[in-house]
Amino acid sequence: MSGRTARSRIEGIMRRLLLTENTTADGRVEMLDEWFDPSPTGDASDVQDELERLAATSDAVLLGRQTFEDFRGYWPHHTDEPAGAHLDRVHKYVVSSTMTDPQWRNSSILPGDPVTEVRRLKGTQGGDITLTGSITLAHAVLAAGLVDEIRLFVFPAVQGRGKGLVAEGASLPELELIESKTFRSGVVLLRYASTGG
Repeated sequence: MSGRTARSRIEGIMRRLLLTENTTADGRVEMLDEWFDPSPTGDASDVQDELERLAATSDAVLLGRQTFEDFRGYWPHHTDEPAGAHLDRVHKYVVSSTMTDPQWRNSSILPGDPVTEVRRLKGTQGGDITLTGSITLAHAVLAAGLVDEIRLFVFPAVQGRGKGLVAEGASLPELELIESKTFRSGVVLLRYASTGG
């Protein structure tokens, strides 16, 4: 965590932005093959348990329009699952200049410039904000130095194509590994503190 972010947290005026992404072993976050299951069971159930633990500090989820629409089409019908129950409960923010009605309860539209909107949202009162999926939005907030922690669930798969964690040509030179954990399915969690852009 950067000194600026730490000071802001102490003063109570800055919420943490936590980026959680599923990725292949070759660093692809765009899901073009079938290496990810949104409702894991069996050997992958411990991954779900970890997701619940990590989500406990968040009272808001931040999404880009496409991921929001994908989630809206799936999770309201799966509120009996932990992820669905969490998304039903927390406030959802969707960054979109074209959407006029989110059509999902506890949802708000952020219609302006994504970086400006996210910076403003971080300055409001509340708990942590989790950003997941939403590749274009993730690229923008990473480049702007607005992400406080990166949480990567690395799956034992190689896709060979698709978008990565950061935009082409971008770099995040200052990351601190704060946790690593291996699950029964071979998925590995890597948590990094970001020092900002």
